[in-house]
Amino acid sequence: MKIKDIYAREILDSRGNPTIETDLFLQNGIKVRASVPSGASTGENEAVELRDNDQMRYHGKGVIKAVNNVNTIIKDVLVGIEINQEKIDKILIDLDGTINKSKLGANSILSVSICILKALAKSQNKEVHEYLGTGALPIPMMNIINGGVHATSGLEIQEFMIVPTQNNFKESLRCGTEIFHSLKKLLKKDGFSTSVGDEGGFAPNLKTNEEALDYIVDAIKVSNYIPGKDVFIALDCAATEFYDGEKYTINKEKTTKEGLITYYQNLVQRYPIISIEDAFAENDIESIKTLTRVLGEKIMLVGDDYFVTNKKYLKLGITHKYNNAILLKPNQIGTITEMLETIKLAKENNFKTIISHRSGETEDPFIAHLAVGLDLGYIKTGSLCRSERVCKYNELLRIEENNRNAK
Repeated sequence: MKIKDIYAREILDSRGNPTIETDLFLQNGIKVRASVPSGASTGENEAVELRDNDQMRYHGKGVIKAVNNVNTIIKDVLVGIEINQEKIDKILIDLDGTINKSKLGANSILSVSICILKALAKSQNKEVHEYLGTGALPIPMMNIINGGVHATSGLEIQEFMIVPTQNNFKESLRCGTEIFHSLKKLLKKDGFSTSVGDEGGFAPNLKTNEEALDYIVDAIKVSNYIPGKDVFIALDCAATEFYDGEKYTINKEKTTKEGLITYYQNLVQRYPIISIEDAFAENDIESIKTLTRVLGEKIMLVGDDYFVTNKKYLKLGITHKYNNAILLKPNQIGTITEMLETIKLAKENNFKTIISHRSGETEDPFIAHLAVGLDLGYIKTGSLCRSERVCKYNELLRIEENNRNAK
């Protein structure tokens, strides 16, 4: 099964910004397609997303350079080569030659790497999740209130998520959707805006983070579910965004590192929170180490910006004992092979694994297949509206149905 042709194009993501989409053709007639999302809140150690910086096009956010890298440099090397994930990913890494994939761009490289995985699955007449393995359906972490850089709500915490824990994915999705609509009614009744942020969650102009949590708890109860039993809460703080190098800003007031630890402890006592992501700035290692000692036995402490899906940074967390879960975003690292290596290391060290979308998404449901095929436990793909979010949930419904019918 050799590569016959590769062709990339510039398309739009869910924020209306350009991103890259790549088609790959095999000599046996198989065709696959992959598109790459883009983040707003990004870690400084992420692989580099190549943008044109040409202010005459898309305010500098065009990806023609990345597209051309696929259609020339990458295509010229890969056409005629037998498809093999590790081999081709290594070729792509070597072809780029930089530590952070800044020459060719992680977006161009990943679009091809995903195509290889899809082509391997299709060549065996399998879905991607079937090709990868036989994992369980993930528990969804649904972002229903947006804050931070994802919205103009004024809330420092970036994502307020509900985590339904029903017996199957279909019922968890129903539960989450009912709560989402109940929350909308509660906010609307109190005169708040029910417009949504980048990831489909509401963005009401609330005074405090606790107010957002109170509305979520009320929405759970109004929907006839029990907080802390049927449904839990997860937070993505993205704390780098509200850290000035010395202090953190919470509820529009400055607090010390020690004060933020106490703040999180109080939140976990007051609300059914089971997960906090990026609780401190990515370089504030001592604080996250302390929080891990304090809360690590009670809840998931998720590293996103800390680890950027890179096993080198995950090793540091394992060695120095900070965080106990990892968020996984393929475009943070740039190839499927490297992501699989990171997942393997995480599982070997009992870290929980959560596959994640980006705030600038596409309609490609690829991460739904990764969640199931790699048995990752949890999935973050946004709220219960906006098609670029819902398409992942719908794909998981199909996978669950197919798995059930196959038994």
